[in-house]
Amino acid sequence: MATTSNVDNKRYQGLIISIALFLSLIGALLAFTFYTSNLLERNTALIDQTNQVANSAQAVIKDLFDLDNSYGEDTNSPHIQQVLERLEQNTALITSSISAIEQGATITDVDGKSYTLPKIDSNAQANIDAANEQWKVLEPKIQVYLKDADNIMVSSEDELTQAVEQAKTSSLLINDSLDNLTKDVFNSAERQATTIRLVQILGVAAIFAYFLIFVFFFVRRLRDTDAEAFAARRETQEIMETVNTGLFLLDKDLNIGQQHSRALNDIVGAERLAGENFTNVLRGRISDKDLKTTQQFIEQLYNPRVKEKLVDSLNPLHKVMLHNASGEDSATSRFLDFKFSRVYENKDIARILVNVNDVSDAVYLEQRLEKERSQNDMQIEMLTTILNVNPKIINEFIGNTKTHIDKMNNILKNPGSSQFELEGKLNAIYREMHSLKGEASALKLHSFTKIASDAEDKLDALQNQGKLSGNNFLPLAVHLDDLLSLSNTIEMLGERINQAVPKAVSSAKVPAPMTTAINANTLKSSTSQPIITTPATQQSVDSSASSMSIDVGNDIDLNDESDDEQLSYYQDFAQDIAVRQGKQVQLNGHNLAHVNIPAHLKQPIKEISIQLLRNAVVHGIESPEARQSAGKSVIGSIDLEMQRDNQNLIIALQDDGQGIDYEGIRHKLVADGRFEQDAASQLTQGELLKTLFASGFSTKEQADEDGGRGVGLDVIKALVKEYNGKLNVNSEFGKMTRFVITLPNA
Repeated sequence: MATTSNVDNKRYQGLIISIALFLSLIGALLAFTFYTSNLLERNTALIDQTNQVANSAQAVIKDLFDLDNSYGEDTNSPHIQQVLERLEQNTALITSSISAIEQGATITDVDGKSYTLPKIDSNAQANIDAANEQWKVLEPKIQVYLKDADNIMVSSEDELTQAVEQAKTSSLLINDSLDNLTKDVFNSAERQATTIRLVQILGVAAIFAYFLIFVFFFVRRLRDTDAEAFAARRETQEIMETVNTGLFLLDKDLNIGQQHSRALNDIVGAERLAGENFTNVLRGRISDKDLKTTQQFIEQLYNPRVKEKLVDSLNPLHKVMLHNASGEDSATSRFLDFKFSRVYENKDIARILVNVNDVSDAVYLEQRLEKERSQNDMQIEMLTTILNVNPKIINEFIGNTKTHIDKMNNILKNPGSSQFELEGKLNAIYREMHSLKGEASALKLHSFTKIASDAEDKLDALQNQGKLSGNNFLPLAVHLDDLLSLSNTIEMLGERINQAVPKAVSSAKVPAPMTTAINANTLKSSTSQPIITTPATQQSVDSSASSMSIDVGNDIDLNDESDDEQLSYYQDFAQDIAVRQGKQVQLNGHNLAHVNIPAHLKQPIKEISIQLLRNAVVHGIESPEARQSAGKSVIGSIDLEMQRDNQNLIIALQDDGQGIDYEGIRHKLVADGRFEQDAASQLTQGELLKTLFASGFSTKEQADEDGGRGVGLDVIKALVKEYNGKLNVNSEFGKMTRFVITLPNA
């Protein structure tokens, strides 16, 4: 590239020199014209100045004669005052003008424009000296007269007479000298103007002749260059028509060069590309985000301070999907791989060479292999869970998953038209999905958790959307199918393991896939008012609902877990959340083994316990740094207790965390736009506590896998209501929070 650049420089060196010389001639002529124009202006100013001196001299003599004839008239009369003022002005003007002409000084005309008078020749100097000599005799006599001319107490007749007599003597000599001066200046200016015109004519003629010579040689050189360029263009065209890859050049404005490989049209799928803007070719075929990133990427390629290898690693068009331009048939979309290389001229980046290939087959192969790897990893994850968890828990999870999915399917099928009905439908699906995610997270089934979290993202977006319609729920069916597919995979793997090991390993029966039928009666609920019952902040909410009949297609014969297994299950779950949240916790549950949970309450008890544990770790327990600053142990303590009497089963969970921040709840309600500042300030602690159990409200700033969506406590409230239970919350800010849930045994 450097050799080609040197050849081009030599080829055009003569042309560049010729143009530079031509421009120099024009510049010299323009400079000469400017100079002569300025000189003519100065000569004109000199002529005007000599005329002004002659006119002023005549005016002085006239005024002296007028004053002599009017002697005896009142000196304060307007006539005398006007003549005296004019005489004084013309006298000063003649003196200054003669001095300026002699010295070539700078003068200012009536328009305020300044001129520097040119030096006069010897003849003109002799005339100005003669005039000045006579003026130096006359001017002092005028000044003596003017000194007391308007003073009525002093006679100035003699001074006036002397001035008039001297004016008679000097006037002729002054006028003759000034007339000769004017003629000399005019003749000198005329000679200069003639010389200037001659020089300009010769300069224009020389420039025109040079231009004709330049055009002759330039046309001949241009003809030779065109022939060479045509030959080079033909060779390039042959190459561009032969290669199978897409090749083209991009300039700084992202315009595609006039030449590109023939294969580029087929690869990109556009008929006309030469001269088109690269962003317009890609617009609508890749995402707006990728398009903007591409523009920034190419700008960095033109930045010489950025290393090309570093920028290449940020290429946004590496194996990018290019959609069909019409957007009608997605099957025609393809994966293209764009590679960008800098093209230098000397040390400057002149162009960007783009090489594009259709890599659709390779990408589809990679995707297929990646999908198979993901499926293998998922099955390994599931096998690990199956082999390390009590079969009863696995079977419970499979049954619960299908029950949750069946409930969500029934909710989706249930028609709803009003916003109230659609919001209730959304909240119900959200609770089921959150419960399912909690169980999957407890078993470390990350594939389940990921799908459920993605579904929650969509549900959260719908909650914040405002107005809902039935079509908003359609995309959720895809997530339910994925969850059901994973559940069936676990079930299949479990059956294979059960067939391969002695039957004594697990006596549990695996539920038949999706035979659960749910018949729900119309729910009746009543809620008591919250009351404060202890010095610490304590709220109690009673909920009741009509019975719900659950008809399970196949009975599940499940053995109870041991106390160690049950406690270990919850401890592992709490520990996993704590690790993700950057906290340290210790879960205590020594009396779990002494409680016999009724069969119909086992599942709600597990869901409530999971949600309470998640809430305690995420929202209750502080970070180790915050706990240490508060004088607490860096390890947070959580106590999970269960008790049963003849009538009720009681679940209590207490943490030694930060407690409920009611002012924080108040500020969050205002920040979320749920309340105005004045209205929020009027809310009682009981009313603030109720908002914690409202669907979609959370004090956590950013949602993640473990919390921040405002669903966990809503799930607890719904389960307590479904089983006609009671919910009590006791909290002391900065010290503890205790949840007590009472569920009837029958």
